Amino acid sequence: MIPDILNQGQYDTVYNFLSLVIASQLFTALFLLISLPRILPRYRHAITVAIIVCGIAAYHYFRIFDSFKAAFVSAEAGGTGDYVQAVGVSFNEGYRYVDWLLTVPLLLVELIAVLALTRKLQTSLLVKLVPAAALMIILGYPGEISVDNGVRGLYGLLSTIPFLYILFVLFTELSKSLVNQPVSVRRTLSQLRWLLLLSWGVYPIAYLLPLLNVEGADAWVGKQVGYSIADIVAKCIYALIIFKVARLKSFDDDPSFAAIELSKHELNTKA
Repeated sequence: MIPDILNQGQYDTVYNFLSLVIASQLFTALFLLISLPRILPRYRHAITVAIIVCGIAAYHYFRIFDSFKAAFVSAEAGGTGDYVQAVGVSFNEGYRYVDWLLTVPLLLVELIAVLALTRKLQTSLLVKLVPAAALMIILGYPGEISVDNGVRGLYGLLSTIPFLYILFVLFTELSKSLVNQPVSVRRTLSQLRWLLLLSWGVYPIAYLLPLLNVEGADAWVGKQVGYSIADIVAKCIYALIIFKVARLKSFDDDPSFAAIELSKHELNTKA
C-alpha cells in the first residue's frame, strides 16, 4: 500500500506535516513542563502524564520522519522532482502503532487523573478503560499491515469492539462523575470526550481506505496527513485543555492560590 513513487508536492506535504507534529509535541510538552507550578499539586499528575504522552509521540515521530526520509529518495541527482522508494528500505508504519499502544491508554489516564475522583472510582474506571484502549490498538495492527482486505476488515471489526466499549464508559459511567466537578469545568470535560471521539475517528477512516478501493500516492499521502492532524488534536490540543481544566479546578479548590495566580497574570499583562 506504500506507493512506489511520490511527486515533489506529495513528498513535501508528508515531510512538512511530520515536521509539524514533531514541533507541536515537543513544544506542548515544554509549555506544560514550565507551567506545572501554575496548578495545585493534586492535579500535576494529570499534566505529568500529558508531558509523557507528548514526549513519547515526539520520539516516535522522529523515528517516522527518519523512516520516511530513508524510504523515499530523489530520482534525480539535483534532489528535485519525483521521489522513489529506496532499494531495500521501506517506510515503517509500525512506529505509529507502538506510539498509540503507549499513548492512547495514557490519554484516558490524563482525563481520569484531572477529575481527581475517589481512589475506588478512579481505579474502577482505569481498569475498564486502559486495557480496552490497549486491546483496540493491538487488534488494529494486524489489519494495518495486511494486504488482504478480508484480514483488514476482520481486524478492523475486532478493534471496533473495545473502541465502542470505551465510548460507552466515557459517555455513561464517566458522566456520573461530572456532576461532582466544579461548574466551571463541567462543559469543558463533557466536550473533551467529543474531542477524543472526533480525533480518534480519523484513524478508522484512514484504516478503511484500502477497503473502499482508495489507493495510490494521493491516498497514502492523505492518510499520513490525517494521522498527523489527529495526533496533534488528540495529544497536544487535548493536553492543553486538560491543563485548562486543572488550572480552573485549582482556582476553585484554593481561592488564595487563585488570587496569587490572577495577580501574576495582571502584572504580566500590565508589563
